[in-house]
Amino acid sequence: MAPLPKKKHSHGRTTRRRSTFKAKLTGISKCASCGKLREPHKACPHCGFYK
Repeated sequence: MAPLPKKKHSHGRTTRRRSTFKAKLTGISKCASCGKLREPHKACPHCGFYK
């Protein structure tokens, strides 16, 4: 069995630990065909172009 904490962690300690688990924005690039924004290394959702 794994060891358990003897005392409850404070709210500040918990949020400081969780501060590194942030959602990151994905990179966005322009489509070479239609010029609209799309995710890199994926087909364009507007025109279907994939280089």
